[in-house]
Amino acid sequence: MTGDHSSKQYDADLETIRSKVLAMGGMVERQFQDAMSAFRSGNLELAARVMKDDEAVNRLEVELDDSCSQLIVRRQPTANDLRTVMATIKIITDLERVGDEATKIARTAIHLYKRGPMGPINHYETVRVIAEEASEMLRSALDSFARLDTEQATALFAQDASIDHGFRSITRSLATFMMEDPRTISASIDTLWVAKAIERIGDHAKNIGEYVIYVVGGKDIRHTDFGAARFVSTEED
Repeated sequence: MTGDHSSKQYDADLETIRSKVLAMGGMVERQFQDAMSAFRSGNLELAARVMKDDEAVNRLEVELDDSCSQLIVRRQPTANDLRTVMATIKIITDLERVGDEATKIARTAIHLYKRGPMGPINHYETVRVIAEEASEMLRSALDSFARLDTEQATALFAQDASIDHGFRSITRSLATFMMEDPRTISASIDTLWVAKAIERIGDHAKNIGEYVIYVVGGKDIRHTDFGAARFVSTEED
C-alpha cells in the first residue's frame, strides 16, 4: 500500500511539473511571436513587454528546476522515471533560452526603429519564412513533449535543417547588400542578429525533440548523425 501510494504521488508530482513546463512553453511561444510582431511593425511598447516577460520566464525556470530537484530527493526515481525528470530539466533550460532569443529580437527591434530609415532592405520579409518555420517547430516540439510522440519529435530534425538552410541563404543575401551599398550595413547586421536568434530557437526546439526520444526509448541521439541513426526503442514491450 505504501509503495502504491508513493508511486501515485510521484506521478501526480511529475504531472504537475509537466503542466508547468507546457505553460512555460506557451509563455516563450508568445514571447517569440510578440518579438517578431515588434520587429515587423516597430511597436516599441510590445518589444519592451517581451523583454519584461523574460523575467517571468526566468523565475519559472528557477521554480521548475527546484521542483525537479525536490522530486528526485523525495521520490528517488529510477530507470525511466529518472530519465524523464532529467530530460524535463533540460527542456526547461531550452525553453528559457528560447525566451532569451526572443528578448534579443525585441531588443534589436528597438535599436532598428530608433535608428530611423533602413533603406532598401525589408528587414522583416528577409527573415519571415524562417521565423514562421521556427514558430511552427517550437509548437510541434511542445506538442511532442505533451504527448511523448517520437514521430513528431523525429520530424523536427528535417525542419531544423530547413531553417539552417534558410539562415545560410539570408547570410549570403545580407552580405551582398552590405558589399553593394554600405548604407545598408547597420540594418543588415541587425537583421542578421534576428535571423541568428531565430535559427537558435530552431535548435532549441530540436533539442526538445531529442529529449522526447530519450524519454520514450532511452536512446541519447545528441551529437549524432540522426539521418543515419534511426530511432530504436530500448523499452521492453
